[in-house]
Amino acid sequence: MAYLDIDYMFAAPVRSRAADAIVVAEATGFSAIEWSVIAVSKRDSLSSLSEPSRTSRAIGSLFGFGTTSRLADPRLEALRRLAVHAWRRGYALPQAEIDQFVEAGFTLSQAETLVASVTGDRVGLTQIYANPRIAA
Repeated sequence: MAYLDIDYMFAAPVRSRAADAIVVAEATGFSAIEWSVIAVSKRDSLSSLSEPSRTSRAIGSLFGFGTTSRLADPRLEALRRLAVHAWRRGYALPQAEIDQFVEAGFTLSQAETLVASVTGDRVGLTQIYANPRIAA
């Protein structure tokens, strides 16, 4: 059985799927690929942000240790670097990384969204493990 809304008979469609994706990106502050970069950066350590020395590259090639490669897109690399700091240090972000993040085209509100989502996830898990009544 169909429903016919007589009051708004010639109303335009609300929005398309592409418009829904744009609204989600604006609401969260990041696109889907940017959230993927944030999630993948959880595995990276702070040492992955520095340039490897010649000695460490030689030892790595000799023993088969790989180095973490940087992302090809400079915008996503700036996001990855800030996300690694956020995963490891929470709100204690280096000012130089924040400056690179903003120069890459992001905003400070996106940096706050990033850190809040990363630390909120960690705090939530800590609270569950600390209080067994929450987990039950």
